[in-house]
Amino acid sequence: MPVYTVHAPVVTNAGIAAADRFAFVRDGFHFWAVLTGGLWLAWHRLWLALLGWILVLVAVDVGLSALGAGRSAIFWANVLVALLMGFEAASLRRWTLSRRNWRQLDIVVARNWETAERRFFERWTARQRVINDQTAVDRGAPPPTRDIPGQAFSRPPPLPRNEIIGLFPEPGASR
Repeated sequence: MPVYTVHAPVVTNAGIAAADRFAFVRDGFHFWAVLTGGLWLAWHRLWLALLGWILVLVAVDVGLSALGAGRSAIFWANVLVALLMGFEAASLRRWTLSRRNWRQLDIVVARNWETAERRFFERWTARQRVINDQTAVDRGAPPPTRDIPGQAFSRPPPLPRNEIIGLFPEPGASR
């Protein structure tokens, strides 16, 4: 089954509002990236990857022509570059998303894009409920205090002096 990585833009205080911008990138071979190459890169707005792809194709064609390679050798070199594009298309998309300050949220294994989206959002909403659950808040520490002159409750209790808690002995004491 295909593996999808889920990416989200890094925004502050967006929460669930940013969920419609999540990107699901399927890992594996991309057939249309092999056939269309530059068009596939432009469709997915991978501008630096498109520029690099053009430069690589030009360099391969010019380099092989300068070496005296025949047309068939240049053709097969271009086919190899196209195959490389098909294998690395998902990596180029992930690289571009990370460059645009998107973070990877999760990895989902599913049959198709819709199933991956459903599985991801089931897990993600369950985690959001746990994060926002008020009963899960640690209530062991005292509440934050303000320093209000004349109010005894506003000062934190004094720290114990020369008392060490734990397995360490007191400094300067005999063993």
